[in-house]
Formats: sequence, C-alpha cells, structure tokens
Amino acid sequence: MKTKIKTPKYVAWLSPESMHNTSKKWLSELEFAKDEQLFFADLVKSYTLQLIDSKHFNESKIIVNELSKFKKETNAFIDTVKKHEKGLNIMVDGINQITLENAYKDEHGKLIIKISDFLTRYRIFKSQLFALVKGVLKEYKQKRLLP
Repeated sequence: MKTKIKTPKYVAWLSPESMHNTSKKWLSELEFAKDEQLFFADLVKSYTLQLIDSKHFNESKIIVNELSKFKKETNAFIDTVKKHEKGLNIMVDGINQITLENAYKDEHGKLIIKISDFLTRYRIFKSQLFALVKGVLKEYKQKRLLP
C-alpha cells in the first residue's frame, strides 16, 4: 500500500512581514520547548529511582529516549528557522528574483507543515511524560503511606 504525500491544496499569499512574524513565533515556541526539555530532564533525574524501581520502567525508558530525540530535533529546527529568517532579505530587497522568492515561499510552506507536526508530536509527548510522572508519584506516595 502506498502512502499519500500531503500537499497543500492552495497557496496563500504571504507577505514578508507575515513570514517574519511566523518565524519569530516559531523561534519563540522552539526556545520555550528547549527550556521545557531542560526541566523535563531535571524532572526525570529527580525521580530516577522511582522510575527504575516501578512497573513503569519500560515506559520511562521509551520516554527518556524520546526526550533525547526531541532535544536534537528542537535544536535542528531552531537552526533551520534562524537560517530561514536570514533568507527573508530575498523577499524585501526590492529586486525581482521570482525563482528565488518562490523557492523561499515554498520553503516557508514546508516549514509550516513540519513545525506544526513537530509541535503536535511534542504536545503528545509532554502529556505522556506528565502521565508517567504522575503515576509514579501516586505509586510512591501510596507506598509511603502504607505501614
């Protein structure tokens, strides 16, 4: 069975200003995700013993590996968006370079899809991580309360 590649049905006209604002928003979200990932790493370190001892070991191992992958992916997206932002001068330099401008718009459209997909996957990951930590903490708390 062949998979279908998603292609946009229409291309919206994007002004250089809106592309710049979108890029700034992406950078902000990605930098925040990077800070969150540092918090998540500290959270996992803080509860390492509970994660290792509990029945959640396999799940926590998968979550830790995913966290590592998300860190790498976040850094790669930050670099990509910064490079993309620097290329915006093609759109505002006053010179008609149709092929370069269209290539830039195509790249921007692809980034919209990729970053949106990344942020969706990242939100799902965060809820899985919080559910895991919540379960471990409840289990640990119950063990402490029982004689």
